[in-house]
Amino acid sequence: MTGYIIRRLGQAVIVTLGVTIITFLLLSLIPASKRAREILGTHASGQAVQAFVKEYGLNRSIFVQYWKFLDQLLHGNLGFSYHLEISVDTLIRENVGKDILLGGVSLGLAAAIAIPIGIAQAVKRNQLFDYAGTSTSFILYATPQYLLGAVLVIIFAEHQHLVALPGIVDQNAQTVRGMLAHPTNLVLPVATLTLSIYALFSRYMRSSAMDALAQDYMRTARSKGLPEYLVLRRHLLRNSLISVVTLIGLSIPGILTAGLIVEDVFNYPGVGYYYYQASVNGDFSEMVGITVLVAIVTVLGNLAADIGYAVLDPRIRY
Repeated sequence: MTGYIIRRLGQAVIVTLGVTIITFLLLSLIPASKRAREILGTHASGQAVQAFVKEYGLNRSIFVQYWKFLDQLLHGNLGFSYHLEISVDTLIRENVGKDILLGGVSLGLAAAIAIPIGIAQAVKRNQLFDYAGTSTSFILYATPQYLLGAVLVIIFAEHQHLVALPGIVDQNAQTVRGMLAHPTNLVLPVATLTLSIYALFSRYMRSSAMDALAQDYMRTARSKGLPEYLVLRRHLLRNSLISVVTLIGLSIPGILTAGLIVEDVFNYPGVGYYYYQASVNGDFSEMVGITVLVAIVTVLGNLAADIGYAVLDPRIRY
């Protein structure tokens, strides 16, 4: 087990380094003068642009620029947002808690709902419950997040007045503690993201459970006279979770940006929202900093999924 984890850690380091190289090369494709004008303004003089390019070393060789870029990353410096006049690492540190709140709650709820429903669909396959669950999953999976969010707003906020209208604009609700003190602001964003994730999880869980039900160990467990609930809990559940563990590991980075559309629709002040604003405003430094962070979290999510495989099924270690 230890050797397996060490090998996966080594691979994670190599992949992370490769991601930084690709990200930097994509950034270097943008002309230095264009990057300077996005920061200084379109009406900046040629001398001001040249001075900016020289001051920040944008006229140096690509290898020198990459080494400086990598050195900054190793020291926790993800760049500086000139539009917001704040360092990217400070921006992330101040807002990542709100992403963890939104994405973590949505991911947990989606898994908690999808796992039992997926198993129930597999057990009752080709019955009314299975057809209803499959149809619901397909509809939710095919619906864009912005449309799903708008439908929930129309139904539950405008018509029924059961929750507050979207738009977390109250300054007292700009922190995690403030949001927890005003939970009605979280209902629609969490519901939108939960339904989107659930649609994916339930389909994988149903398929994995159906494969497990056809295995010999399930027939053996039943032939021993075990109660059905023990057969499902001890044998079906654990062996069906492998595919869902993959999705959960790959969804960990989504805690930061997979809710990007949801955050923009509901004016939710998280990292995804600021990433979207950076793309609109052409704030390349902010976009690169957040992209690198998400890439690192993605690698860590895959690493967590690999370790989860080994825990659920020791055969995978070999």
